[in-house]
Amino acid sequence: MSGTVRWGVLATGGIAAAFTEDLRSMPDMEVVAVASRTETSAQAFAERFGIPRAYGSWAALAADDDIDVVYVATPHSAHREAAALCLEAGKHVLCEKAFTLDAREADELVKLARDRGLFLMEAMWTYCNPVIRRMTELVRDGAIGEIRTVQADFGLAGPFGPEHRLRDRALGGGALLDLGVYPVSFAQLLLGEPDRVQADAVLSPEGVDLHTAMLLGWSEAGASALLNCSIVADTPQTAAVTGSKGRIEFPRGFFYPERFVLHRPGHEPEEFTAGTAGTGGGALRGLQFEQAEVARALRAGETESPLVPLDGSLAVMRTLDAVRDRIGVHYPADGLTRG
Repeated sequence: MSGTVRWGVLATGGIAAAFTEDLRSMPDMEVVAVASRTETSAQAFAERFGIPRAYGSWAALAADDDIDVVYVATPHSAHREAAALCLEAGKHVLCEKAFTLDAREADELVKLARDRGLFLMEAMWTYCNPVIRRMTELVRDGAIGEIRTVQADFGLAGPFGPEHRLRDRALGGGALLDLGVYPVSFAQLLLGEPDRVQADAVLSPEGVDLHTAMLLGWSEAGASALLNCSIVADTPQTAAVTGSKGRIEFPRGFFYPERFVLHRPGHEPEEFTAGTAGTGGGALRGLQFEQAEVARALRAGETESPLVPLDGSLAVMRTLDAVRDRIGVHYPADGLTRG
């Protein structure tokens, strides 16, 4: 692929708006169409962002021959349906996180993309951030020695009423899939898939998790991670990685960081920022890092991103499944349903 990357946006909610706003200032990229379940919603979104075409069905967007790649921004309960529709129509796909409702659905999407030879990526923008990339380089190069612990949390105070999508079991509601995916993905970026999963949660009357605490373990590495997510508490939203020779600390907003601090015995604290990360892209912001990675991969003819590999997304979904199994959160359509 060469020239302008032509995007279709599937869904018209808040994250779709943020994505479209960021993409408008990206070079050699444009949104050429948007789709919603209703033509009214799609048309309003198109008028807001100056998008040429608006569709009142997902199928119409998937059939548009002028689209190179579709950004799926629905609630995660619809990710599999929407992404599969686009892949079956021959479109490359960037799909929001959590990747799907469960690991079974994620595996189906990955197999479909690989069978069709199409690009598929989970929209884990954190992994594409140059500050996070610099952190992983330092850890890989032994800057803090062997990892011993990872701590991360992401909580919002709300309040979210029973009618909100975060409280809707049919939409995959709860703190874990919406917010907990960030701490889990952060830990697994560094350590891979855990072999031990423990969890505790407070559930809502609807049966979704209001707050979940997780303890993950890696026997071979001798490491553990303490992770939290919540839709009833405004947590610090920080992260820390402690190794045998030092630690790395991220301030509030660890999942879209602008800086981190490296602490090592015998050294002054070292601060790394987007401008000093050494991986380029310092002028970009937010969702543009993942947009740039998708465009790079498509132009290179790649069907997966090395920054957000599909096997990694599958591993995160397996961990989220294990956590839900332990806390007793099961959705009507998922593979964990118990009768």
